[in-house]
Amino acid sequence: MSYWLFKSDPETYGLPELESDKKTVWDGVSNNLALKHLRSAKKGDSVFIYHTGDEKAIVGIAEITKEAYPDPKQKDPRLVVVEIKFVKRLAKPVTLADVKSRKEFADFPLVRMPRLSVMPVTDVQWKALLK
Repeated sequence: MSYWLFKSDPETYGLPELESDKKTVWDGVSNNLALKHLRSAKKGDSVFIYHTGDEKAIVGIAEITKEAYPDPKQKDPRLVVVEIKFVKRLAKPVTLADVKSRKEFADFPLVRMPRLSVMPVTDVQWKALLK
């Protein structure tokens, strides 16, 4: 199993909507590296949901329920989507400031490539972020 972080603008679609909907199609990704990561996500993988904007925090967990397929709303076959389901809210959000303050996250893509919307999370990073 792999771990991922998906960024979301909470004003557009955030964790509260995912919790209410129970599941969703994760779309709107256009960056080549983010698309590569999205294509690598497998059914059963766990996903941190990160709110951008004023929050800048990991707020919940989702699970991949359907692997990448072409976005039916787009004409470009390179643009893919995955389907995810809500798992849980984090008891305490993990802010970007918290992540940046810890040296073990220096190589975390959230710190190194802050504009990337889909990124891998290592086993060690996942466990540390859950603590």
